[in-house]
Amino acid sequence: MAVLPILTYPDPFLLKPVKTVTEITDEVQEIIENMAETMYDAPGVGLAAIQAGVDKRIIVYDPDADCQKRDFQVLINPCILEYHGSKVSEEEGCLSVPDMRCDINRAERVVVEGLDREGNSLRFEVEGIPAIILQHEIDHLNGVLILDRISTLKRQIYKRKCQKMLKNE
Repeated sequence: MAVLPILTYPDPFLLKPVKTVTEITDEVQEIIENMAETMYDAPGVGLAAIQAGVDKRIIVYDPDADCQKRDFQVLINPCILEYHGSKVSEEEGCLSVPDMRCDINRAERVVVEGLDREGNSLRFEVEGIPAIILQHEIDHLNGVLILDRISTLKRQIYKRKCQKMLKNE
């Protein structure tokens, strides 16, 4: 297993929707293992393939972020079918948007569909933290960052901060 580099804003790759996985191959299984290793190393509670520069609709997540147990879940080609309720995700962060924590409006519960790592169809409902994680990671697969879910003013401040840091490098 390998720890993959995590792309960060303003990398343009993060802003594009990724491709559907058409076949679950040994390469896909290796990507999944490397993504899990990367997520735990970061540390994070979820990781979308796009964040590791992989153009595939794959996410891994572990709401407990327990690197000892490594009880991570995998979703291939996930989509959210239903949104229920409303909740503010307080201080939500993102591995691809470093040094940014923000409150984001999310659904309290979601119904998600996708495939597990063996290609079996899944359809389930989650609420609370797992629902927030899935919404966040599926946003990534669609080219949406937490920056797209905050006020214009906060987004402009963060973008200016990034531009200033890039100039100083």
